Amino acid sequence: MTTRWPDRLNIDQHLLRQRLEEGLGDRTALRLDDGPVTYAEVDRAASGMAQLLIGQGVGPGDRVLMVMPDGLPYVAALFGVLRLGAVGLLINPGMTGADFAGIARLARAASIVAHPRHRESLVSALTAEGVDLPPLLIVDDAAQLPDGDLASYDTAALDPALWIFSGGTTGLPKAVVQTHRSFANTTELYGKGVLGLKPDDVTIGVPKLYFGYALGSSLFFPFSVGASTVLFEGPSTPDSLFDRIERHRATLLINVPSAINQMLAHPDSAERDLSSLRLATSAGEPLPETLYRQWMGRFDVELLDGLGTAEMWHIFVSNRVGEVRPGTLGRVVPGFEIKACDEDGRAVAPGEVGRLWVRGESLGLGYHENAEATAEAFRGDWFAGGDLVSIDEEGYVTHRGRADDALKVKGRWFRPQEVESVLLDHPAVRECAVVAVPDQSGLARPVAFVVGNDVTAEELTEWAISRMEAYKHPRRIVFVDQLPRTHLGKVDRAALKQLAGGG
Repeated sequence: MTTRWPDRLNIDQHLLRQRLEEGLGDRTALRLDDGPVTYAEVDRAASGMAQLLIGQGVGPGDRVLMVMPDGLPYVAALFGVLRLGAVGLLINPGMTGADFAGIARLARAASIVAHPRHRESLVSALTAEGVDLPPLLIVDDAAQLPDGDLASYDTAALDPALWIFSGGTTGLPKAVVQTHRSFANTTELYGKGVLGLKPDDVTIGVPKLYFGYALGSSLFFPFSVGASTVLFEGPSTPDSLFDRIERHRATLLINVPSAINQMLAHPDSAERDLSSLRLATSAGEPLPETLYRQWMGRFDVELLDGLGTAEMWHIFVSNRVGEVRPGTLGRVVPGFEIKACDEDGRAVAPGEVGRLWVRGESLGLGYHENAEATAEAFRGDWFAGGDLVSIDEEGYVTHRGRADDALKVKGRWFRPQEVESVLLDHPAVRECAVVAVPDQSGLARPVAFVVGNDVTAEELTEWAISRMEAYKHPRRIVFVDQLPRTHLGKVDRAALKQLAGGG
């Protein structure tokens, strides 16, 4: 399945204004804690935001940083930026000041759109790092927006639309320049094709909109069919999710493994009503088979694990309803092509482990002002990522770790997730992560970081040895209150290595 996209395309027109042209202006687009918002209201707010940005001198091609909580102002600002033909940068409000200043320096933005609560910290961060402060547009739910209607700027399909930041665990995240075509393409192939979004769907997500995974599943996909999405400002705790799923009768839950684990561990989870859900997804990190089976046993809502990258914007490998193979990522999404390759870029045999290569019309333009990294990862119309996978003869993909995370002990490779899955089977373990740390002789040894109680390191070691090949068992177990996370909420394995003394 391939889609031929026109040479001229603006996703503001494609995802929002086209719904009004279809007569769907009165349909609910956003379900907020203080009430519903229609497509027509989102459109008016987007035009108002665009006019405020014009007043700051923002025009086509200019870059705009957005530091806001999920809600109508964020959605309106995003579509307002796109409406002008400008380029949006979606920033995690919890990002450190140094990282934000680094991104601002790289972007040379024409404006920053921010919520009032973030103004002081942003100004302080830029001032401390010596970064020039661009014009600030401070908006919240009470902001008065200008009236009027603006048409979508006539952008090329391959013009930059948004920067999506990679999920690296060291240094400043790389800025992937993504195009209008990328967002339209994956919305069609995965949002409609795999998830089967329909107008009566109600989506709700764990990750926030600054995360590319959430941007699609919690905004672009439902908007493409006139469906609605539940947005809220606070953290995605089990209680906040359970309450809103029940209240809004959500049909599609966008999830991540850590939140799946937390929902299962909630003392009232068995009594909560998730009967409205027809489907849940998982991405961001590999989903342990243990968590999948626990989820299905508790909630009986199909859970589709998948894999995507910032460089391809969203998911291009996924399990499908009725075809799930626990422990795998599923098969390639029709419209994309994948292969597992050796170090020379040659495809390996079925079942062999290789570096994942992918191509399709969602490929980004490269990393902004990072020619070396772009040349290494963007190989013509292919993206050569850092994920190690095996692909069996039926096309099912199994994640084998990251190229920089794979462990080699006594000359034999294995992936951290194998050990993590075994440890998670222990009833006292709530979360865990395994990293390779050099011992005194310089040899890599697996070290497990565990969130749990009422169990000793010796007991967990014996548990692991009795359930897997002995060479894979963790040589050290460290108990922690919580696992460190990156700006995208993934386990920060680099921080764990430092904590373990691995540099």
